[in-house]
Amino acid sequence: MGRFSHCLDNFRLPAYNKCHPLTPEEGEKPMIELKNVSKVFPTAEGGFHALKDVSLTIGDGDIYGIVGMSGAGKSTLVRCINLLERPTSGQVIIDGTDLCAMGQKQLIAQRRSISMIFQQFNLLMQRTCLKNICFPMEIARVKRADAEKRARELLEIVGLPDKADAYPAQLSGGQRQRVAIARALACDPKILLCDEATSALDPKTTRDILRLIKDINGRLGITVVVITHEMAVVEEICTHVAILDHGRVMETGTVKQVFSSPQTEAGRRLVYPDGVRIEQLPAANVIRIAFNGGSSYVPLIASLAIDCGVKVNILGADTRNVSDQAFGTMLLGLPEDAGEAAKAVAYIKNQPNVTMEEVRDYHA
Repeated sequence: MGRFSHCLDNFRLPAYNKCHPLTPEEGEKPMIELKNVSKVFPTAEGGFHALKDVSLTIGDGDIYGIVGMSGAGKSTLVRCINLLERPTSGQVIIDGTDLCAMGQKQLIAQRRSISMIFQQFNLLMQRTCLKNICFPMEIARVKRADAEKRARELLEIVGLPDKADAYPAQLSGGQRQRVAIARALACDPKILLCDEATSALDPKTTRDILRLIKDINGRLGITVVVITHEMAVVEEICTHVAILDHGRVMETGTVKQVFSSPQTEAGRRLVYPDGVRIEQLPAANVIRIAFNGGSSYVPLIASLAIDCGVKVNILGADTRNVSDQAFGTMLLGLPEDAGEAAKAVAYIKNQPNVTMEEVRDYHA
């Protein structure tokens, strides 16, 4: 990482260098605004509504996750952001300009500020890595020498300075995606769209690619939109998230807000796919606790036993660590002794970033 960090320190995109971009909540202008976007595909039955009245605001420099199950409309939505799919209705506003109101020539120019990386990399197999990165600059009529210089700088940034003359077939999946990221950065984009960009990669390579995207975002200030069906990807790098279900936005918020307390059934299915559902676990002397972003290094159950001398049974749990903060739920069986149970309840209620509720008529 030392060489990689050094390369990034010496490389800046001239117009978009913001190390600490603000979110819309903090007053920063939005980079992407979707206003009442709908997309209907014609079918023999009369029309399939892939997107239904979608409205989103994504801040300049944000890493914004759009997550949903298969068929939720995620890929259609990301293609509407750069108008590869033209919405049936609504507005797509990029940096204050409505793309839907543009002519074709204006739209082509505007699209240069919006780059995209894909699940299957989409590299040109007959070209070397260097030539793949040069390709968008050729289209933009950048001088060959300048394009090659820029491409070599980008290979340094993504950690592949020795792969300039290699062909995609000679690379691993993670290396191919790094080349694709370098190519996406070639024309100084304001926005990077990632459409299931890590779905074809193994877990370790996925983490490496996500760290690379996060580092580029932090240093260069590029707005990143991450389309995924994997909540682990959202946990790893996103600051904000929207949950999409059957073409509709069900809920939005910071990752912390949505993970600590999903408000919709679609949100709960994604955040806690194997989690405890209280309404299905009706009982006496059973409580449900929710971790809402406290330190993941504070062992609550062990602390309860040490500080109060009270032992509880863990009946079920679905917890996770997001940036060293604990989120999730846990179902606990309290001692039969009323005094011991009351001590446990009082102790838990006094803990920061933890909420509690009784679960009635529980049956194991």
